[in-house]
Amino acid sequence: MFKTFYLGIVLGIAAAAALVYLYPVVDLHRESSLIVVHANGGNSESFHIRLPGDRIMAGVSGMAESTPPGLEWPEHDFLKNVQTELFKIRNENGVVIGAASRMSGSPEQHGSFVEWALHLPARGSMFLTMAANPSADGFREGWLRAGTREFLTLQGTVLERFIRLAGDPDSDSTGRIELSAAFVGPAEEVE
Repeated sequence: MFKTFYLGIVLGIAAAAALVYLYPVVDLHRESSLIVVHANGGNSESFHIRLPGDRIMAGVSGMAESTPPGLEWPEHDFLKNVQTELFKIRNENGVVIGAASRMSGSPEQHGSFVEWALHLPARGSMFLTMAANPSADGFREGWLRAGTREFLTLQGTVLERFIRLAGDPDSDSTGRIELSAAFVGPAEEVE
């Protein structure tokens, strides 16, 4: 009787393992990374967001139409002048490869800040802080502050630029946000 019981457990585990192998529950597709490797050991990569199509949500105090139906943006004093946006993020080929959030605030309450969090499901996440004001040529410079998995040991800079759609010079909601990242890993010790 015990032999039959143990044989049933072993066969059950083998059958479960075979099912998981043949029919995986999650089969995430990883899009090929479009990374340019430089001679100094660093690499660069560009991401972009098409507006308004890639905007998932925009949370702004006093603008109910910026959030999905049924979601109310909190009207707390400490959130006044803070804007949060969620986006789909694309690689250079225009393929959606992850999600990004962008938070910004004005100087009255919190001081000026712009922060990005990018999540690329098969690669990891990045937290970026940006300069409050863009340069004269329209670029906002930022820095990688923290990362997970593939980005855990990297350091580097990111440039953010908004490009208006041709023929629509007055609109800030139609165009493209570009993020150009340049990262280097820690120096390897030579023995």
